[in-house]
Amino acid sequence: MGALRTRMGGRMRLTLLALLIASAQAHAALTVTDDSGATVTLDQPAQRVVSFAPHVTELLFAAGGGSRIVGAVSYSDYPKEAQSVPRVGDNKALDLERIAALHPDLIVVWRHGSAERQMDRLRALGIPIFYSEPRHLADIASDIDKLGVLLGTEKSAHAAASAFTNDIARLRARYAQQPSVSVFYQVWDDPLMTLNRDNVFSEVIGVCGGINVFSAEKLRVPTISTEAVLAANPEAIVTATPGATQPDRPLPALDRWKKWPSLTAVARGNLFGIDGDLINRPTPRLAQGAARLCDDLQAAREKRPK
Repeated sequence: MGALRTRMGGRMRLTLLALLIASAQAHAALTVTDDSGATVTLDQPAQRVVSFAPHVTELLFAAGGGSRIVGAVSYSDYPKEAQSVPRVGDNKALDLERIAALHPDLIVVWRHGSAERQMDRLRALGIPIFYSEPRHLADIASDIDKLGVLLGTEKSAHAAASAFTNDIARLRARYAQQPSVSVFYQVWDDPLMTLNRDNVFSEVIGVCGGINVFSAEKLRVPTISTEAVLAANPEAIVTATPGATQPDRPLPALDRWKKWPSLTAVARGNLFGIDGDLINRPTPRLAQGAARLCDDLQAAREKRPK
């Protein structure tokens, strides 16, 4: 009997120890570092999340937290389920009263797309804030993983992050040995604007074997002159459009360059449009946009004089 009681006592202690460990794990703080370098800590997985940018909404869905989003800003339209999320404003103005009434336990914002004065008021409410500002392709996967930690959905988040990383890696390997193509990416036509190297899409150009002709500009989104583009003489000119390049679809934003038929991109018919949602949002869909760009730059290579 004594031996039996000893064994039973040992089992009870082990069971109690297991319960204590499980309880400690359940209440362990969830901590990540956001894209501003700030530490974000939650006592438990976020259940009520507000998104302050369309790309943030996509990242939350990718991380497995779509059902936790209780508010989002305008143009948060992907995936389809995001269209039914209540709106709390846009990147210029937020409905702070409505946001507070939603009782969020996490707010995910785009650092350069939110009014700082309004952000100060939200901070005063003590709501944890995660800043999402991916500047490199690896940052997209990293943000998905970090959001997965804060949501308690690490497994599904990591699967999505890994899938995106692998898609980009395959494109990079496929075009690594291809001859380079000089590219001008036109962000806006009036005033004429482009991107420097400190931008996700500039990195995408490199993935496809392209060279951003304005990568050395100091500003992330510099305003440039027509003369600067003519002097750079890019082999391809790319811009964001409502859809992909089609033979019968005009590209009004790029028509201006047809005034200079000697420009290499014009002379060879290398004026390309790519769906803006696939290249302007730092989300997993950027892999699709990258594949479209790679196809366009490969077409440019094939148009070279023999």
